[in-house]
Amino acid sequence: MTKKIALVFPGQGSQSVGMLAEFVKEFPETSATFSAASDILHYDLWNLIQTNPEDKLNQTEYAQPALLTASVAIWRVWLEHNGTKPLFLAGHSLGEYSALVCADALTFSDAVSLVADRGRYMQQAFTGQGAMVAIVGLDNEQINGICDKAREGEVLVPANYNSIGQTVLSGELNAANRAAVLAKAAGAKIAKLLPVSVPSHCPLMQPAAKLLADRLQKIIIKPPQIPVIHNADVCAYAEPEKIRDALVRQLYSPVRWVETVQFLLKNGVESILECGPGKVLTGLNRRIDAAVNLEYLGVPTNFNLALLK
Repeated sequence: MTKKIALVFPGQGSQSVGMLAEFVKEFPETSATFSAASDILHYDLWNLIQTNPEDKLNQTEYAQPALLTASVAIWRVWLEHNGTKPLFLAGHSLGEYSALVCADALTFSDAVSLVADRGRYMQQAFTGQGAMVAIVGLDNEQINGICDKAREGEVLVPANYNSIGQTVLSGELNAANRAAVLAKAAGAKIAKLLPVSVPSHCPLMQPAAKLLADRLQKIIIKPPQIPVIHNADVCAYAEPEKIRDALVRQLYSPVRWVETVQFLLKNGVESILECGPGKVLTGLNRRIDAAVNLEYLGVPTNFNLALLK
């Protein structure tokens, strides 16, 4: 009997220099996807991923198309090798765009140029000092209390509900620093600033959201062939306008990943496969539900084992 699966797609932070090098050796057809992306972007994306000139891979406008292309490349090999059709798709932040491509709601070419622009909009949205702080070991009520105390008139909100007891806050730097101190005092196991320059998924991204909304009006979106669960509200939409709206809201709303994984499991999913170059989501998913069957597809061994299950 075929297992009921969901495929999930990672967001920024899952990139690494040299990612998918072994995968491309095992599945050389993957290189065509990177070549197509390079033609759209007007630079050699595969070379950038493998050599990381000027640390570009960690810059938002380069990391986003790199991760989308890597995820779509793996998905295409999955299809070519008769991988099981998922019940649902979902993506963490940027990964939502990968999911929409794989659901045939967005074309790959549109998505590559779109996420590159999205990365630029995010980078340019806030000219002050933004920050994101990861907190591990506190519950949501404690997190909300810390935000209230640390804010002091500045912007600071929960940005990513990543797993049980792991939340990322986003906002202005001074507020984020105050939150880290308060979280440690409240007993957090970890409270540290993340090495990012863009305070994602908070009201500081409103200017980027406006630009993205205009950009999305120029993109054709079709009803997904596989339901895609959106970050902003843990819903799946068939209507293109509702998908556009969900993508815009995603920029300044928290990523509700815990609820997303719980939704998948409540709706018949037995296995969650991470379709991307690493296993960041696999680690988060395990902390949400230790009993669920998990796999990540970015290495040939795991990919082949997943096909055999």
